[in-house]
Amino acid sequence: MCGITGWISYDTDLTTQRPTLEAMTRTMACRGPDAAGIWLDTHAAFGHRRLAVIDIDGGKQPMTVAHDGHTLLVTTYSGEVYNYRELRAELEKLGHTFRTNSDTEVVLHAYLQWGEAFTERLNGMYAFALWDPRTQELLLIRDRMGIKPLYYHPTPDGVLFGSEPKAILAHPSVRPVVDAEGLAELITFTKTPGHAVYKGMHEVRPGHIVKVNRGGLTVKRYWALEAREHTDDLDTTVAHIRALLDDIVARQLIADVPLCTLLSGGLDSSAITALAAGALSARGSGPVRSFAVDFTGYTENFKPDNLRGTPDGPYAHALAEHVRSDHHDIVLDTAALMDPGHRAAVLAARDLPNGFGDGDTSLYLLFKAVREQSTVALSGESADEVFGGYRWFHDPESVNADTFPWVAAGVSRRFSGGNTTREALLDPGLLGKLDLPGYELRRYREALAEVPYLDSDTGHQRRMREVSYLHLTRFVQILLDRKDRASMAVGLEVRVPFCDHRLVDYVFNTPWSMKTFDGREKSLLRAATRDVLPDLVADRVKSPYPSTQDPRYNEALRAELKDLAADRDAPVRPLLDSGAVAGATADGAASDIRPGAELVLGMNAWLRTTGTTLEV
Repeated sequence: MCGITGWISYDTDLTTQRPTLEAMTRTMACRGPDAAGIWLDTHAAFGHRRLAVIDIDGGKQPMTVAHDGHTLLVTTYSGEVYNYRELRAELEKLGHTFRTNSDTEVVLHAYLQWGEAFTERLNGMYAFALWDPRTQELLLIRDRMGIKPLYYHPTPDGVLFGSEPKAILAHPSVRPVVDAEGLAELITFTKTPGHAVYKGMHEVRPGHIVKVNRGGLTVKRYWALEAREHTDDLDTTVAHIRALLDDIVARQLIADVPLCTLLSGGLDSSAITALAAGALSARGSGPVRSFAVDFTGYTENFKPDNLRGTPDGPYAHALAEHVRSDHHDIVLDTAALMDPGHRAAVLAARDLPNGFGDGDTSLYLLFKAVREQSTVALSGESADEVFGGYRWFHDPESVNADTFPWVAAGVSRRFSGGNTTREALLDPGLLGKLDLPGYELRRYREALAEVPYLDSDTGHQRRMREVSYLHLTRFVQILLDRKDRASMAVGLEVRVPFCDHRLVDYVFNTPWSMKTFDGREKSLLRAATRDVLPDLVADRVKSPYPSTQDPRYNEALRAELKDLAADRDAPVRPLLDSGAVAGATADGAASDIRPGAELVLGMNAWLRTTGTTLEV
């Protein structure tokens, strides 16, 4: 996994622009702590920061392919192609020769052999740029599910691109500006495909190719979810899902560096850990190493709420004992969650203050601790979106609401352990201009217009296809972006087996009645993996990523919010509802201010450190 950036300019000699490329590349150092590289040509300049995972010595980048002294193709590449060994063998039979053992070189040769159609052959998570000096054309390519990020900013004579917005913002011609639509995107719990919040900037959509040449910029889709008849019976479906999972996990265990799993004790991460343990044991290379996050006193003092019925610790330990993993608990305290340095690191990683508050900080600290012992981690992320695991999938009111189901369920406040809304402390006049409900509704209507249907999709089955599509193309993007930024901020590669496009496509087309055949959430996943799980874990009810319940965290937020309210130079001050802030910080006020306070405090730090201009 790596950080990439670059600049295409058809009117400038970029060989004279090394300092600018170096500045852009430095912003990606967190994503690639192992090596740096620059490649310059007259109209193309590529930067790369490397996290070495496969072919430590041979996989340096940017990487080129040459013939008879002429460069045929150049790439700056981030990601992993899990089927690169099969592709390499196929290419060798077609006459290609390789000088490294890296998947990066396989991608280059695959394009030379099959052109743009090579994307159909890739299985993995990736975001990369290809420059063809012969045609003076650039391709920006992102994986099908959008696991790896990739942004671009068109210019009058070309384009700037990078793994993260900060790489593009490092270019002297780009200023950080957010308009009303960008601010609405930031505040609402949406992740619009292609939207980058910053004015003039875009994100390459999952499963898409952006092509840039002297004629301009075009966008092409190479993959999307499609509706197909599901003809397998229940037993065949469960067996096929298990076969896919066995293959996916085995592929994603390939690495030339230490590897582990992220284990919460829920069904998703436990299934991945158990299957990884079995695959490693079959290779004679176990045990699997696993890591879990916990908070000081969390298990002992846990209080169930309407989202989390049980603490993770006992279940994670039960699974670790069952598969005999080399397990480690990463225990965090409130001081660490409120540490200004940690929160600043999270904001720098995210580029925007639109996260999960203490959930983002704890994830960052978990990954930082994991990185001390492993370079690659397998995660259970995305199983809920694929198999229908969230509680609102099974709540008629949320399902039938005329908006995104997670918005109807109030997820932005529930995930963060609060009851207030994210916008609770913002000025009513500002909120009127932004019209957040209207913005959400427009984005919801756009998403619905994309949903593929079968003629047989009627009634509840039709609606659940819509709900599944919304989660697989919108909600999962929020979580994948969060996980990528938090992990790459410390140079940890996180792989997400449940995002394998073969599994996603198959389960998307499985009828909802089959996905809930036992009357529970994630019925198919539970049935497919029950044999490798203890009953305690297999039967556990869904519990989201934990959030601290320490009352001192709310107290610390309130104190920081009070300091902000007293700071006349606070950049976020013009955006605030002074009455709401006064009420939230008053003695004896309700203690639950987390979603609103975390957003406001994050926005203040973001505006102050980045110099972003708001055009609202």
